[in-house]
Amino acid sequence: MPVLESRDIRGATIAVDDEGYLENFDDWSDEVANELAKREGVGALPEDKLASLRFIREHYRKFGFFPILRAVCRNVHKPKDCVQEDFLNPLIAWKLAGLPHPGEPIISLHEAGQSPG
Repeated sequence: MPVLESRDIRGATIAVDDEGYLENFDDWSDEVANELAKREGVGALPEDKLASLRFIREHYRKFGFFPILRAVCRNVHKPKDCVQEDFLNPLIAWKLAGLPHPGEPIISLHEAGQSPG
């Protein structure tokens, strides 16, 4: 199992699966999100993107699924397509939010041009 190893993440070693999704939901932090973003080629995450990721996480924790993309944007007071604009790909937002691997049905929906949320 690959791991994120960074002294910048409070000296912790964080486990990710073969595709870079966190193994443990509770390992997530702003620092982990930034390290995941770096690995995905997204770069540093400003506060507004982190706010989107925090909302996605809380929604997932409460309901067990990715929120409707427009709900993310509305709840962080951004334009309706903010997730696609900020992360280009909702599955990248899924990964950076530290959600578990979405599985084949969600990936197939995305590849078919439909939103996972």
